[in-house]
Formats: sequence, structure tokens, C-alpha cells
Amino acid sequence: MPEHGIDWLSRSDLMTYEELLRVCSLLVQNGISKIRITGGEPFVRKDIMSLLTSLSALNGLQELTITTNGVLTASHVSDLRKIGIRSVNLSIDTLDRDRFFAITRRDELPAVLHTMDELLRHGMDVKLNAVVMNGRNTDDIIPLVALTKTVPVSVRFIEEMPFNGSGTIQQAPTWDHVKILETIRDAYPDIRKIPDPPYSTSYNYSIPGHRGSVGIIAAYTRSFCGTCNRIRITPQGMLKTCLYDNGVLNIRDLMRQGVADAAIVTAFEHAINTRARDGHEAEKHAVHESMAAIGG
Repeated sequence: MPEHGIDWLSRSDLMTYEELLRVCSLLVQNGISKIRITGGEPFVRKDIMSLLTSLSALNGLQELTITTNGVLTASHVSDLRKIGIRSVNLSIDTLDRDRFFAITRRDELPAVLHTMDELLRHGMDVKLNAVVMNGRNTDDIIPLVALTKTVPVSVRFIEEMPFNGSGTIQQAPTWDHVKILETIRDAYPDIRKIPDPPYSTSYNYSIPGHRGSVGIIAAYTRSFCGTCNRIRITPQGMLKTCLYDNGVLNIRDLMRQGVADAAIVTAFEHAINTRARDGHEAEKHAVHESMAAIGG
């Protein structure tokens, strides 16, 4: 989180729950089988469980998941399970309380760990997302890997995407996926590659005797672009066919202009069929927001 925080948007700038449900329904009717609700932080929005419940009932949706920072999540875990959510990504960049405060500006590590315990207690598939930041949390790589020995979680290390909202990319991160793996292998020489699921953004590994697993996401070097099948819609209704683009279509404005469902679907199809070849092409004309606002 930037020291000065981030700019808060007015409620009118954000899609309403009705608009979110409409666009998700259209996408599911046209072949989207998985929806992930991320952020920002989903649970800062009031009545988020109502939206999740409605989404879970969409005919044709095979998987509904969320990414959360875990601060406000623990009390909702039982209800998440009841509506069919089986997988949750929990953002946690460090297991050290002081470093956690320095990175997030919040002393909430105990709350996040409590959420992890609740998710596991309810039988959830839990992935821990840790962005590797030079000089901030590289000392946490091995402790996070060690967690997988006794805890059945997938710890996923993500290359830092150095966007600060200034419109320029800061210095390229020194901790790429190769260096992250080398660091883990130094401590765990028997780490071995395991098969990656279809369209996975992570390279996945296991360590003999560990209950959990390890993944590394090459978010900056973008070596997974050739198999990426994801799109993102921001809270303001902007469709991003790549995390590196500026947004290619404002769905919110189309809906508020009274555009019919069929025309919205056509606009989606055009945007997806003309998407950039990869993240390097997508970023050529992009002005990057802070990753604290995009959500990663």
C-alpha cells in the first residue's frame, strides 16, 4: 500500500451489484465457466455475500472463487462454503508482523492468519499469494515455503509488477521467477516440478514430505502469456483483456446507455478477438495504475 494511500472513487463510479450480476450472467451464458471476485478487497463492499450468493446460482457457472486480504473474511467463511465456494486465494506477503505492517500499513497479520485457519477448517482449497519485493520481504520466502510442511496450502510467489500509478514502470524487479526458484532450491534441494493445470499462470512444485505445494507466477517476465485465457473487469466496468493494458471497453457505460444484451456480447467478442498477442504488446501504450488499485 502506498504511504499516502489510494484515491477512493465515488459510489456512482462503481458498477452496482445489479450491473455486476448482469455482466457476469451474460458472460456465463456465452461460455465463461469460472469467475473470480478480487479487488482491491471484496469484503470492504457492503452486502458482498448477496452478490456472491447470486453469482453462485448462475446456470452454467462451474467455479466461483475469491481473492481476499483476509482482514474481514473470517466471519464469512461458513457462508462462503454454503454457497459452494471451494477455493480462496489469500494475499499474505510475509509471516513477520512488523514487515506485514510496513507493507500493508495495517497491523492485521493475526486476523489474516485466523482467516487462513478458518478456511482450512472448512475444507477450503487455500492458495497464499505472496508478491516478492526486493528489500521488503525476500527473507520471508523460506519461512513461507516451510509453512507448507505442516499446512496444506499452496504458497504462490509472484514476481512484483512495479506499477506505482505514475504512468511509468519503476526499476525492473531483481527477483524474477528464476531467482525465486533458485532461492527455494538452495534450502530445499529436493524440490521437484509437478504438472501445471491447464491455463495455469503458475509453475508448480512439491517438496517431499510437505503437505502443501509451491507455485511461482512470472507476472513481470510474462512467460505464461501464450496460454492465458483470462479477462478482467475493474470495479468501474473497464474490460482488460490483459493486466498490462489500459482497458479496452467500458462495460458500465454501455449498460448505463441502455445498450441491449446482444450488443454488449458483440462488443465483448470483438475486444477478446482483437486482444494483444501478449503482455509486452499490451503495455506499449498503457499508463499503469498502482497495483494497490488494480488488485494484481
